[in-house]
Amino acid sequence: MHRVAVIGGDGIGPEIIAAGTRVLDAAGERFGFNIEWQAFDIGAERYLESGVLLTEDDLADLARYPAIYFGAIGDNRVKPGVLEKGILLAMRFAFDQYINLRPIRLLRGVQTPLAQKGPGDIDFVVVRENTEDFYVGIGSRLQGKERRELEVIRNLYSVRFGLDVESDADEIAYQIGVVSREGSERAIRYAFECAARRRKKVTSVDKANVLTDVYGLWRDVFSGVAADYPDVEHEFNFVDAVTMWFVKNPEWFDVVVTPNMFGDIITDLGAMIQGGLGLAPGGNINPNGTSMFEPIHGSAPKYRGLGVANPVATIWAGSLLLDHLGEQEAAAAVLSAIERSIADGVVTKDMGGSAGTMAVAEHIAATILSS
Repeated sequence: MHRVAVIGGDGIGPEIIAAGTRVLDAAGERFGFNIEWQAFDIGAERYLESGVLLTEDDLADLARYPAIYFGAIGDNRVKPGVLEKGILLAMRFAFDQYINLRPIRLLRGVQTPLAQKGPGDIDFVVVRENTEDFYVGIGSRLQGKERRELEVIRNLYSVRFGLDVESDADEIAYQIGVVSREGSERAIRYAFECAARRRKKVTSVDKANVLTDVYGLWRDVFSGVAADYPDVEHEFNFVDAVTMWFVKNPEWFDVVVTPNMFGDIITDLGAMIQGGLGLAPGGNINPNGTSMFEPIHGSAPKYRGLGVANPVATIWAGSLLLDHLGEQEAAAAVLSAIERSIADGVVTKDMGGSAGTMAVAEHIAATILSS
């Protein structure tokens, strides 16, 4: 028995999560395990009604589950960033989900915008450090003078900044990025462990030629960890160069590890070369705690309730969830059934088909049960 928390969220989120749970239940039936789903009412509707984003009680309840299955967040009635920071990022930080795992894989039957590239060329994983860098949320806009005390609190450490700023510019803005040795090492080591199970190559992505202190530390840690894995090839790449190579030679990559901000950027490029946002899953992982699995696309509120949203990214995220729970055979079967559904033409409109959200899920579920 596996216990999993479910947050449908906003827009199309509840529909795609319903599709995902249907498929994962079928995988459980096929491979002899059950999933007990517990729904949580967290999202825009509750915020608009009560002003509540995420409470300490919510976090305490969610912490009882090894995994969270998350739909989508975002509502055009709420100021951009409020829900994302107050719910999604708050959970990532609260549960110390220091790995953002993004498989970049071209499934059979899916078209890539890259000429003369096929599934054998696009199959790598991006490991993004998920709790540091310029996403720690400390910065300001000001005119004139400002004195502030800013703090970053993590399970690994706490950092305090005492800032005394004076400017004669009309207005300035600043954002502080934090990269720690401890935070970098655990993400980089996760990447090397992942590569050891794959094709034994790790590529580090940074911008150490310009941001020398922040990413110079990242490079030092990467080199130190690499010494512990003599059988794994390793290399450095600047972020601007890696975007070029993703497009020209994606077959060069096996596991890519990156600080938070650059990981956010290059994984969206990865989503495009694997066929689009509707096919891109993600995992926010704490290997020893509560992890969260979600599609990377948004809530698409204009399609809410129409039953036309592509559920493949959510179902694929469910495959990552199963793998995290130790159900590797079931996880592989889900991914194989997604490919079979694509080959059978049972796909949504954005992929050239006419099937609805639940029709795709039912076809994938049936494929798993008949395999």
